Amino acid sequence: MTARLSLYRKAEQELYKLDRSVKAQFYDFCHIFRKNPDQPGLDKKKLKGDSRIHRAKINQSYRALLTPTGVDADGTEHWLVIAVRHRRDVYEELQVAVNRVTGEIEFVDLAVVGDSALRRAGITLTPAEPDGTAPAVTPEPAPIAPEPEPTPPLLAAYDAGQLRELGVADQLIDLALAVTDSVELDQLLEGAPLLSKDILYGLAAGLDIEDVRKEITAPVELPHEPDPDDLAAALIRTKVTAVDEHVQAAIDEGDFRAWKVYLHPTQERIVHRDYSGPARVSGGPGTGKTIVALHRVKHLAERLPPGHNKPILLTTFTKNLTTDLRLRLSSLIAPELLARVEIVNIDQLAARVLGETTAPGPAKQRAYDNVALGEMRQLLAELDDRRWEPEFLLEEWEQVILGQSVPTRSAYFQARRAGRGRALTRPERNHVWKLIEQFTARLDKLSIETWSQAAERAARHEIERAAKIKARREYKEEIGGKDLIHRDDSSGMRYLEYRYRHIVVDEAQDLSPAHWKMLRAMADPTLPNDMFIAGDTHQRVYDHQVTLGALGINIRGRASRLTLSYRTTREILAQALRVVDNKQVTYDDLDDGTDSLAGYRSVLHGPAPTFIPYDSWDDELAGLVTTLTTWRAELSTDEHGVSRDPSGRIAVCVADHELVNQTMYYLFDKAGITCAELTKDGPKGTGEVHVGTMHRFKGLEYQKLAVVGASNGIIPRTSRIERYRTEDPPRYEREQRKARSLLFVATTRARDALTVSWHGKPSPYLPV
Repeated sequence: MTARLSLYRKAEQELYKLDRSVKAQFYDFCHIFRKNPDQPGLDKKKLKGDSRIHRAKINQSYRALLTPTGVDADGTEHWLVIAVRHRRDVYEELQVAVNRVTGEIEFVDLAVVGDSALRRAGITLTPAEPDGTAPAVTPEPAPIAPEPEPTPPLLAAYDAGQLRELGVADQLIDLALAVTDSVELDQLLEGAPLLSKDILYGLAAGLDIEDVRKEITAPVELPHEPDPDDLAAALIRTKVTAVDEHVQAAIDEGDFRAWKVYLHPTQERIVHRDYSGPARVSGGPGTGKTIVALHRVKHLAERLPPGHNKPILLTTFTKNLTTDLRLRLSSLIAPELLARVEIVNIDQLAARVLGETTAPGPAKQRAYDNVALGEMRQLLAELDDRRWEPEFLLEEWEQVILGQSVPTRSAYFQARRAGRGRALTRPERNHVWKLIEQFTARLDKLSIETWSQAAERAARHEIERAAKIKARREYKEEIGGKDLIHRDDSSGMRYLEYRYRHIVVDEAQDLSPAHWKMLRAMADPTLPNDMFIAGDTHQRVYDHQVTLGALGINIRGRASRLTLSYRTTREILAQALRVVDNKQVTYDDLDDGTDSLAGYRSVLHGPAPTFIPYDSWDDELAGLVTTLTTWRAELSTDEHGVSRDPSGRIAVCVADHELVNQTMYYLFDKAGITCAELTKDGPKGTGEVHVGTMHRFKGLEYQKLAVVGASNGIIPRTSRIERYRTEDPPRYEREQRKARSLLFVATTRARDALTVSWHGKPSPYLPV
């Protein structure tokens, strides 16, 4: 007799944590079991509590818990390994069931539930293999202690019927309604099925029951109620891993690899869904937006017809994030599929479009905003015009005139200025237009072009290209669908098709209106699954306010929200949320609505972040040396005492580039700590500690992170924005919101440990 073995997700996680010798014995066990599941040496026996669960011997100490899931026509048995654990942790009361909402197999493990919660629910656990080594002792009667005051249940607002309807496993419902604090809830949910964990944590975090139903239950709900006794059908719906040489390699690599490739069922539905138009996924830091975007690319690539072009675009705002996306995607998909994906940052994409269309000859030099701002400031000085701030004029030009491709002064009089704050009268618009005409003429004379100008030119070209494609299609329909024959390139062969079939955007909140107009014109809006957008406006750190609907990208009815953080611990998250959770501050949803982090939560635990004041900047840097030295020692050995390299796991985040230089110099000069600066192209150098500005930490994560220089006057830079408080209050609020978002991004890059320090007074955004 032979058998086929699969691994349940929980069993795979348990294997990650076991000693290598036990893992090796588990692989031997699987080999023996597949050849003959009834081999006497396996000592396979049913548990008394649930006859569908069997325990079998891996070695003298460890047991595999398995459930049969069917038999092939040739007699091959199918078994699912649902847990791998020490024999003392195997109880008769363990249960396996089919979830009534998802139809998936769920293993309910009460072995990790706290004694007080079990006692309140009237549950007693019976060891499946009593030691029998110690003589029975009749315990002395314990003194009767006074009954403590009853504590109200944590989820007292809900009843068993509601939890059952949402999809909580039956075996957990009474226990969930009995827990009285978050510690007991953590114990209950440590071994709980994923759907039950998400629902109960969501309710405990304050997520409204209707939002739980919409955001957690509905995306994974079957259209019909499954058969609770049909484990074979349930196995098809359950995410499992076949036990072979590939799973051995994955388990040996540990759960970091799993984090990079594993999709939560809620995320999986978002990834695999067919959308009739542009779709958007949002969520706080660490909720897996980027992972969803990468798996979306994988899903789309696998469905492509054969070909040699690159019909999928994966893009984001910064170059260092593009590099990271390329590395992560290469671990997900085969090289032949990766070759079908264009991975490029948005400005490089615009430059490529312009390279195809610009006439031969000297090209304009592209300059960043600081160069353009200097030229605007110089122009105003020469004109002795003090009516407008140069920053205001530059943003008006980029966000309104370039963002909407406003061609004339009369068109500017009618242009929409949503999100710009200060209203402009018609005479004021006329004056602004004249100044910007002089400014652009100045740039032309210097043969300079900003990246925003380049994006707007590229957008215009792509819009023209899309119009030609549409015109050709309409003409083809007029002549009865006959193929059009071209005699040379000038006749428009380039305009037969759109550039891309699918476009996937990560960190979408940072793109400008011109970027979005260019992207919209690059994919056929009449085809499904044309655009997939991942972003979080709470993490917007650039002044790019957009309304996607106004740019021809309609995401209404195709938006999803992720609320569970897989990266940041609950302790870090609680403090980070206080940075952006201000009743006076609102965040948009990339359209005409508002976005929220309601229900945003984490199931991870770790040490509480530390907040440390210092008297001076030198004192703060000296304290940083002490912190980094401690962290480096902690990360230099693993739990088995094996040496490891801590490089790249520790980072220091500061507000601006001047502080980067000061920090790196001090760390090396005073403590010999080598540093690598985070640049737009990624870490520069091989130093063990990464140091960078808050902007450079977008999309990255570190085990341990220090935010230094978080002082009032630095975050935010009071000298730069204080004048707006009275002159332009909307602009002042926008600058405040951007500074909050930067600090929020910085604090949520830490996975295990976070330290925040300042000298003088702390930033007003810090929760201290």
